[in-house]
Amino acid sequence: MEHINTSFLEDNYSKIKENSISGRWITLTDIEPLYIKLQKAGFQTAIIGESEEGRAIYQLKLGEGQKRILIWSQMHGNESTGTKAVFDFLNFIQVFYNHEITQTILNNCTITIVPMLNPDGAQAYTRVNANNVDLNRDAVEQQAKESKLLREVLDEFNPEFCFNLHDQRTIFGVEGTSNPATISFLAPSEEETRKITEGRKETMNVIIAMNTLLQKIIPNHVGRYTDEFYPTATGDNFQKLGHNTILIEAGHFADDYDREDVRKFNFYALLQGIYHISTSVEFKEYQEYFSIPNNIKNFYDVIYRSKNNEKDIAYQYAESVESGKFALALNKEKEGNLSLFLAHKEFKKIK
Repeated sequence: MEHINTSFLEDNYSKIKENSISGRWITLTDIEPLYIKLQKAGFQTAIIGESEEGRAIYQLKLGEGQKRILIWSQMHGNESTGTKAVFDFLNFIQVFYNHEITQTILNNCTITIVPMLNPDGAQAYTRVNANNVDLNRDAVEQQAKESKLLREVLDEFNPEFCFNLHDQRTIFGVEGTSNPATISFLAPSEEETRKITEGRKETMNVIIAMNTLLQKIIPNHVGRYTDEFYPTATGDNFQKLGHNTILIEAGHFADDYDREDVRKFNFYALLQGIYHISTSVEFKEYQEYFSIPNNIKNFYDVIYRSKNNEKDIAYQYAESVESGKFALALNKEKEGNLSLFLAHKEFKKIK
């Protein structure tokens, strides 16, 4: 199992980061200029369809190898960290084109990327599409144009591996630690018994490689998402169809509500996962996957602590777009003894 040198990544990230996009609210208008830039740089770009409201959905292709990898982001419009990581990855390919890592990836893999599957949801900063459909629960009925389009890409491209990029809320922590779940992984189940199939083993193997790298940079900040089977979920159904699907959930890191640190860790994980696929002949080792601690719901954004914890007050940020700007509003969530919960910010009440 080959791992990328973490010092190399940390020393060079400032050259790789796509600085034209930042923060939480990323829209089609923000990333369309990047498609033009990438096309001029020699990447294959195409508009492969439109959203329910007529916004363009783009596809990028790179590489010429036999191993096929499909990546998509912003299936939920308000989950943009993976999108930023994707463009960081594409910058890495350009900046370090002649590097052994890049050439190994391009020679051994063909990669198809849909950086923004839900541009309507991105514009409105909502989880759902313009018709109030959660695309991540529309894999069976395929009510939405965007869901149909993703399935068409899957069937035509027939990838061996998929990366399904999401964001998770700040409420999640890493079990057995006092740390937030900064990145969480999942090898989706294929049916209700959560059987460890050969496909899931291969998915877990890739996750092990990504986790090993991240543990060197953000130790004990990586969680394992629940593998409860969701019959209508995209990842579960793609895994069931034989396309090994790696779910990456970008979470919280200290003082990083814009998720600019997290995008970096997301990029590192994505690059390592793709590199691992490109260099591996087999994907049999999987047991270490279960050593990744569970994702648990044990955080609030803010807790005001009372003297004996009897009158603790917890608050959570609500995200929205107001007057064309991303905004956070602190809302009261719970009151009482919250000694079993952690917070990203804690204060002692005077009385």
